[in-house]
Amino acid sequence: MKIVRLILGDQLNQNHSWFKNVDDDITYIMAEMRQETDYVKHHIQKVIAFFLAMRSFKEDLSAKGHNFIYLKLNDNNNPQNLKDIISMVVNDSNADKFEYQLPDEYRLDEQLRDICNSLAIATSFADTEHFYTTRFELQDFYKGKKQMVMESFYRMMRKKHQILMSNDQPEGGKWNFDHSNRNKWKGQPSIPKETEFKKNVEEIIEELTKANVKTFGQVEAKLFIWPVTRKECLETLTYFCNHLLPHFGDYQDAMHEDQKFLFHSRLSFAMNSKILSPKEVINTVIVHFNNNNNNNNSTIQISQVEGFVRQILGWREYMRGIYWKEMPDYKYLNSLENKNKLPDFFWTGKTNMNCLKHAIGQSLDNSYAHHIQRLMIIGNFALLTQMDPDEVDRWYLGVYIDAIEWVEITNTRGMSQFADGGIVATKPYVSSANYINKMSNYCTNCTYSHTKKLGEKACPFNSLYWNFLADKKEHFKDNQRMNMMLALLNKMDGNTLADIQLKANDILNNLDTL
Repeated sequence: MKIVRLILGDQLNQNHSWFKNVDDDITYIMAEMRQETDYVKHHIQKVIAFFLAMRSFKEDLSAKGHNFIYLKLNDNNNPQNLKDIISMVVNDSNADKFEYQLPDEYRLDEQLRDICNSLAIATSFADTEHFYTTRFELQDFYKGKKQMVMESFYRMMRKKHQILMSNDQPEGGKWNFDHSNRNKWKGQPSIPKETEFKKNVEEIIEELTKANVKTFGQVEAKLFIWPVTRKECLETLTYFCNHLLPHFGDYQDAMHEDQKFLFHSRLSFAMNSKILSPKEVINTVIVHFNNNNNNNNSTIQISQVEGFVRQILGWREYMRGIYWKEMPDYKYLNSLENKNKLPDFFWTGKTNMNCLKHAIGQSLDNSYAHHIQRLMIIGNFALLTQMDPDEVDRWYLGVYIDAIEWVEITNTRGMSQFADGGIVATKPYVSSANYINKMSNYCTNCTYSHTKKLGEKACPFNSLYWNFLADKKEHFKDNQRMNMMLALLNKMDGNTLADIQLKANDILNNLDTL
C-alpha cells in the first residue's frame, strides 16, 4: 500500500512513531506555503526560523532513509496551499492512502478534515505524540465544576505524571512557589551570555523577497542566533540547565533594559515547533536538578525548578486545553467591547515610554519578549488603552517567533486582554506604573515619572489605569477579585478622578505622540 503522509511546519517531532521504521511505500510531504506565510503578517525571523527548522528536519530524516517530497517557497510546482499540494502528491504518486498528524490550530484542523472528505482514497490521522494531555482532557477534567482555575489542573497533572512528587505530596512541601518567583534583578547575580548559533540566512531572505512575502521586524542576515535544529535545541536545553536554571525562578518575572533574556531558556520555539517535547524538557531539567541535589554543592532550589515546570506542565497544557474547549467562538470574544486601534509605535518601537520602547523594540528586533514583558508591559498597555482584541491578536501572533494560535490567542485574548470575560483569568491583568517600577529598571531612565498621575510628565499608565477601572466599573462590579481596586476607585475624590479621566482621554486621542 502506497501511503502519503503530511508533516506541518510545527510538527517537527523526530521521535514520532511514524519514523521508527523506514518504509519505501511511505512518502512524506512538507511544504513552505504562501497559505502559511500570508494568513497573518509575520516577523521575518519567525518565517526564517520555521523554514530553517523544516529544512533541517527533512534533511535529518532523509539521511535515515525516509522518502520526502519537500516543496520550497519558490519551487515552480508549489501550489502554495494544502489542498492543491495534497491532491497533486496523492495523484502523482498513485497513493492508496493519505495520513496526517492532528494539527494544533483550529483552521488547519477544519481544512484537513475538508481535504480528506474530498479525496477518493482512504484517509486517517495520528496524534502528534507531543503533549502531556489529549485535546479534550482539560474539558473532561473541569466537567461539572463551577469554575476553571489553572492551579487545580496543574496539581492534577503533577500527580498524574508524578512530576516533582514525593509520596503523593509535592516535593519541597508546596505545590507552587510563585511568591518566590517575583524578584527584581538589580545587576546580580551575573547573567551568562546566551548561546548563539550565528547562521547566515541571506539565501532565505532572498527567497522571501523574490516571493514578495510581506514581513515586519528586523533580522541580522549573517547572525541569525535562534536554535532551529534538533542538535541546537538540545544544546540550548543543556545550557539552560547548566547556567540559567539556578536563578530562573527567582527572576522569571523580572525585566531590565540591558537584558533581553535574563535567565529564560529560549526554548519556546523549540517546543512549539515540536523539535523538543515538553516531556524531554521537563525530564532533563528534573534529572539535572536531582543530580545537583545529590552533590554536596547543591546550587539549585526547588523554587527554580517548580517555576519552570509550572510554565510547561501547568500553563502550556492548560492554554491548549482551553483552546480546544472554546474554539471556534473564542476567536471572536470581546467581552469588554474594546475597539481602539494599535498605535504606530507597535510597528516601530518609537515611543518615549521607556518600558514600551524596550519591550516592543526588543520584540521587533528579536521576535522575542518574555511572558511578563508580553503580559504586564505590552498587554497591560493594550488593555488600558482599550485596543480591539482582533488587532492585539494579529500583532502578537505575527511578532513572536514561538506564536502559534493555540498558545497565542488564549494568552492574548484571554490572559492579557480579558476579552474572553474570565475564561482564562479571574481578573484583568492591569496595573499602574508602580508594578513596572517594582519589577524593572525601566522607570529609572524614562521621560515620564512613575509616581505622577497628572501633569505633562506623569506616566501614562497611571491615568490610564484609573480611567480603565472607571470605564469598566459596571462590568467588574460582581468580580470579587476586583473589590479592592474598585473600593480604592470609589474612595477617590470626584474632582481628582475627573482630572485623571481628562488626562487619560487626552492620551487616548494622541497615542502616537507618547
